Formats: sequence, C-alpha cells, structure tokens
Amino acid sequence: MFKVRGQPPAEDPAIPNDRSSHGEKRPDQPLSLHQRILSDVEGHILSGDWPPGHRIPFEHELTEQYGCSRMTVNKALTELVKKGLIERRRKSGSYVTFPHVQSAVMEIHDVKLEVQSRGLEYGYRLDERHVRKASADDTGRIDLPASARVLAITCRHLASGRPFCLEERLINLSAVPAAEAEAFDTVSPGSWLLGKVPWSTAEHRIRAVAASRQAAQALGVAVGSPCLVIERRTWSGGAPVTSVRLTYPGDRHELVAQFAPSAIG
Repeated sequence: MFKVRGQPPAEDPAIPNDRSSHGEKRPDQPLSLHQRILSDVEGHILSGDWPPGHRIPFEHELTEQYGCSRMTVNKALTELVKKGLIERRRKSGSYVTFPHVQSAVMEIHDVKLEVQSRGLEYGYRLDERHVRKASADDTGRIDLPASARVLAITCRHLASGRPFCLEERLINLSAVPAAEAEAFDTVSPGSWLLGKVPWSTAEHRIRAVAASRQAAQALGVAVGSPCLVIERRTWSGGAPVTSVRLTYPGDRHELVAQFAPSAIG
C-alpha cells in the first residue's frame, strides 16, 4: 500500500467520525469536564438562578461535584471572570457580578428603568427632603434668585439591594409647585418629574471625582474611591425646572455617546 507524503490517509466512510465535513466538532460530541462546568455555571447565572451577588460553590466543592482536578475547575472559573460574569474575592470566594451599566450621554434616563433593564431588582430610599429658600450654592446650581423657594432631596437608588446611585436634587417650586405636596417617599423625584413636567432643554456635565465621606457612606465604598458624577439641569419653556447630581461607583458605570461627523462647510 502506498502513502503520499504530506497527505493524510483517506478516511473510511464506514468509520464514525466526530467531525463534520468542515472539520468542526459535531453538536452531539460530549463536552469535556471543563466545558461542562463552564456551561453549567454560566447557565445558572444567565437564567437568573444565581442573581448578582450570589456566591457560587467553592473550587473544592465543584471539584467534588464533577469529579475532576482543581486545575480544571480553575480554568472554567477563569474564563467566567474574563467574560465578566463572576468576580473573585480574596479569601471569600467567587460571586456573580453586577452588570456594568452603560448610559447614553445625550438622553435623560429614569434610573429605575436603567436598573431594571439589567434584570436587577430596583429599590429606592429617601434620605432627606427639605423645602427652603435657595442658598448661594443653590442659585449657582439651578440659576435662581436667592429669594426663590426650592425643594432639596437626597435619595439613593439600589440594584438588588446594593447601592447603585446617589441622587442630590433641587426642584424649582415656582416652576413645579405640585412637587411641594409630593412626599417622594416611595417614588423618586426623577421618575416623578419625567411623568409630570415636559422639559425643553437639558445640560449635562460629567466629572470623575473621589468619593466624599457622605457619598462613600451612601454608596458603600471607601472614602476616596473613584466615582462618576453626572450633573444635569433642565428647563421647560425657558424656566429652570431642576438640577440634579447623580453619583455612581466608578467601577460599575460608563457613559456612551453615538454621533455622526458634522458636515464641513
């Protein structure tokens, strides 16, 4: 029998092959242990069985469950870390991550919908609510005379019980008098305003800051941790409506802008 150098011997069509005509594995080919672990854990996460913050089994537990080596388990978990589905915490274990949130820069979002769009349970807490005359600092933020009356609100938005965003808001009561009678103990001022007051103009300012003591306590991060701050002012028919400062933990939020090149000339 002759063999041609550099060419593999022809396959006998009667012998089963685990590859398709394109050289790819057939879909019914059994998964390796590493692939099984990866698929099973990923399935629990994507199905919602294991929500954000859930601790997945320890490596030694998975080793016993699948009857494999610690190296095989570690390889699967490392791939899940690269996919952003889990995070490893020293001496604590591996946990399902909270989704990294993106927001469009040129839109006004309802934070509640922003949280729910990621499949997380939304929560809201009112921390402070005061009606008062505008201070010198207020007039710089909301462009009002010192005699104007404002409603000052500090509240927090939660994602599956975890601090998501700190909101500090001023509402111009001459433009939105109905806000004075609203308690805002169950509904956030942002959601309420979007449903009640049409806005015609908005201004965004975006900054990176180190968490102050107040922000750190509200967001559950260390003082000085990087945070993303969005400051927004809105007007309705030329009258200032509200000024809000939204502070997010910097490692869980990013802003995205889509735009086209402007015409030249």
